Amino acid sequence: MYMFKYVMKRLGLMIMTFCIIMLMCFVLIKLLPIVITVQQGQDANIIVNRLVARGYITNAVLKPDGTWSYDRVPILIQLGNYLKRIFMEGDFGVGVSLPSYRGYSVLDVFLEKLPPTILINLYSTIISVPIGLGIGIFAALKKNKWQDQLINVFIILLISLPSIVLGLVIQYFLCFKWNLLPQTMLSGFDYFTWPMFKSMLPPVLALCLGSIAGYVRFTRAELAEVLTNEYMLLARTKGLTRGQATIRHAMRNSMVVILPSILSDFIAVLSGSLIIESMFSVPGVGRLYLDSITYQDYDFFMLLSAFYCFVTLLAGIVIDISYGFIDPRIRMGAK
Repeated sequence: MYMFKYVMKRLGLMIMTFCIIMLMCFVLIKLLPIVITVQQGQDANIIVNRLVARGYITNAVLKPDGTWSYDRVPILIQLGNYLKRIFMEGDFGVGVSLPSYRGYSVLDVFLEKLPPTILINLYSTIISVPIGLGIGIFAALKKNKWQDQLINVFIILLISLPSIVLGLVIQYFLCFKWNLLPQTMLSGFDYFTWPMFKSMLPPVLALCLGSIAGYVRFTRAELAEVLTNEYMLLARTKGLTRGQATIRHAMRNSMVVILPSILSDFIAVLSGSLIIESMFSVPGVGRLYLDSITYQDYDFFMLLSAFYCFVTLLAGIVIDISYGFIDPRIRMGAK
């Protein structure tokens, strides 16, 4: 019963935080001027009429010098119309400023771009978890020996370098110098073919190297501490080998701390793939988010901001809630 109340409380706080952040985003983005950009072959009147129809501006007039003058609809009225369209009509808006997606449904484009983002992060997690845990266990068992020192050097190096630098290194050596992998991700929807998977490997490697370093450091620290506890000595005196005692007792107790970080890493890494997607031309939501900021496309910006805000908040709540489900002592201690 306590866990149910705790989960409901955390979900309520998450929803309240989410609403406050999105309200701030809406107000701040609406305070910016509306940029009316016209590409070759496009009609400015269509773009302006779409802005008027969406309730952004009114009284739009074309000046003799070719610029537009308009009156901005009050922000509270825009907010009311925006929420009404979402909850009553399921309408998250249409593209206005993005050249490639003018007139397209924001929700449809988002759902189309979501699979590549999820896949590169899913592949990154699948690769990084076993490698990171395996190296971390080995480093803990070889604590303070030359193997442990060598691993620590590489881990510190990987943690110190941001993913954008790792991405540049991967692009230069694997894609350009040695020509082992394509420099950009292939277009299309054949996500589970070998050519598509091969084109995903550069961004996946750029994301998973940092995660591997984090898992190694975290696993080594937790497991090395658990291995020094008295119950490990008791397990050895009962006849268990070092490997048996490590797997049956040390790893089980270490996973109380390690598993929540694994569960949240996949969620949290989604918010860290923005630059990587742009570097490797991944047709995902990260690149779309950056484009929406560049072209100040409000509806795209709001939906994608809501997505990344929700992902970030969900990562935090997954960590907190998973502790209670994994470790019974936390639930018992709460009483």
